[in-house]
Amino acid sequence: MKKQFILIHGAWHGGWCWEKVAAELETAGHGVQTPTMPGHHRKDDRKNICLEDYIHSIVSTIENTEGPVVLVGHSSAGFLIQSAAARVPEKIDHLIFNNAFILPQGKCQFDLVPPDVAQGMIGAAAASPDNCVPVMEDFVRHSLMSDAPKEVQDELITRLVPQPLALLTTPVELTVERGTFPKTLLFCNQDQSLPEGAFLGMAQTLGEMNIIELDLGHEGLFTHPELVAAGILQAVNTP
Repeated sequence: MKKQFILIHGAWHGGWCWEKVAAELETAGHGVQTPTMPGHHRKDDRKNICLEDYIHSIVSTIENTEGPVVLVGHSSAGFLIQSAAARVPEKIDHLIFNNAFILPQGKCQFDLVPPDVAQGMIGAAAASPDNCVPVMEDFVRHSLMSDAPKEVQDELITRLVPQPLALLTTPVELTVERGTFPKTLLFCNQDQSLPEGAFLGMAQTLGEMNIIELDLGHEGLFTHPELVAAGILQAVNTP
C-alpha cells in the first residue's frame, strides 16, 4: 500500500539530508516530502526563528498532504514530529524516530544533553550576530560522523547552516495521548552524539514502541541512505 512520508531534518541540517532516503522510498512506490525548516535555507534570516515556526511549517505540510502521513524525524526533529502530531493527530499514520530527541511535556532538548555541551552551545550562540549556534566541525566529525570517511564528513559539513538557538532551548507543549498511533524507534546503534542508552531511554517514555536497530552512526540517513530507507519501510510494514 502506498504511504505518504514526510521526512523532517534536525538541527543544522536541511531537507537535502533526506534526498537519497527519499529516492529509495519513491522507488518503492511511496510519496515523499523532505521540507526544509524555516531558517535552514542558506540565505534565510535566522534572527527571530522560534520553535513555533518549525511546528507550524510541519503542520502546514501535513495538512496539505492528501490522506494520512508517516512522519519521520531525525535528531532534533523528534520533538518536532511529537509536537506536530499533537496538533493534527487525525492525520498521522505512524511516527518514526531516527535517533531523535523525544521530550516530556515542558522540557527542551538542552534539558536532555550534558550540561557542559548545552552551555557551550548557548555561549556560542550568544557570541553570534543572530543568536545561532554555529556549525561545530569537531562535533560533527567526532560525535555525529565518527564512522564516516573524511570526504563524506566534508560533504555534509559544507551544507550545514547555523542553528537558531530557540529550537534547542524552548520547552515543548504536548497534548496528544500516548499510544494514539504506531511509533517506531529507528535506532542507529553506533551513534556517539549522546551517552550510551540515551535514545533508547527517551523512547521508553512513550510506552509501547517498535525498535529497529541499524549498525550505523548518527548521520546514517546521509552515509547509508539505503539502509535507513529499508528500516523505515520495515517500520511501516511491521504489524
